[in-house]
Amino acid sequence: MKRVRPSSLAIITSLSVSVTLTVICWLLFYLFSIEVTWYINTIIFLSAFLLMGLSFMLLYQKYILANLNQIYKNIIRLRSTNTAIMPTKDANRDLTSEINRILIDWSNESREEIDQLKQTENYRREFLTNVSHELKTPIFGIQGYVHTLIDGGIDDADVNIAYLNKASKSIDRLISIVDDLESISKLEAGELIIEPRTFDIADLAIDVVESLEMQAKEKKMNLNVIHNPDRPFYVYADRDMIRQVLVNLIFNSIKYGKREGTTEIRFSDTNDKVFTEVSDNGIGIEKEHLSRLFERFYRVDKSRSRDGGGTGLGLAIVKHIIEAHSEQISVRSEVGKGTAFTFSLIKSK
Repeated sequence: MKRVRPSSLAIITSLSVSVTLTVICWLLFYLFSIEVTWYINTIIFLSAFLLMGLSFMLLYQKYILANLNQIYKNIIRLRSTNTAIMPTKDANRDLTSEINRILIDWSNESREEIDQLKQTENYRREFLTNVSHELKTPIFGIQGYVHTLIDGGIDDADVNIAYLNKASKSIDRLISIVDDLESISKLEAGELIIEPRTFDIADLAIDVVESLEMQAKEKKMNLNVIHNPDRPFYVYADRDMIRQVLVNLIFNSIKYGKREGTTEIRFSDTNDKVFTEVSDNGIGIEKEHLSRLFERFYRVDKSRSRDGGGTGLGLAIVKHIIEAHSEQISVRSEVGKGTAFTFSLIKSK
């Protein structure tokens, strides 16, 4: 429906009232048998029209327009706390149209904010649920081992040491979860200080592979660093953090790779970047999961046991560390052929 401006509204109102008054005058003249000419009728009509128009405009200026101006100022003041909106300075502006436009814009923005708040709330609820599940596994394990010892197992030499060792492993996992949660919280809040320096990332990868050889041997997997010793790949980054990235990526390839499989670490560079790729020939990951791999606690296989090691935070921490260096990490995978993670770092000249 077309919006009626105040000036049009005044004319329409005055015309309606004037016609009504003129008809009333005609009826009175008719009832009292007063004879009037056409020009007297015209004068009566025009006088009523002008009088009502003037009255309406005075009322509009004094009451309606003043209130609209106050509403307009209040809306501008309230909305300006969130956005950089400035009031229109045109003296001839149509306030009703202006207020209507601002309220529609504000409504759209508020709807977007509400949607974002809903997403944040869902994310928070899912995060708390995942944390609860992750913590329950080691806690229930510790509880079971301790109760067994209390119920008499402490006196059995074949049971007490074994159960104490199992409880100790559950405690270690609990500490690992808490440490990872603390790390990712600091990374997300920007509180973790990066201390970059120049180092050879190929040498660092060799060191990480050597530290994970025991885990690889348990699955009869081969860990290979494809690297020419005569050609170093120097990067400028926080060495300890990048070590954590390599540990998480290589450990994941061991944990989820196929038995007797192979994990390879390769390097390449451009004028200003060094790229590190950690790839395996495992079972691969379905395409629909790839976009969510770096989410906290996200698991491709929901049926996997949580007591198989890891906290579900490894890839999320990896992503945050790389992004804290203002770099990027990507993943590609094909079911039945394997998975490859590639991240970039600043090349040190």
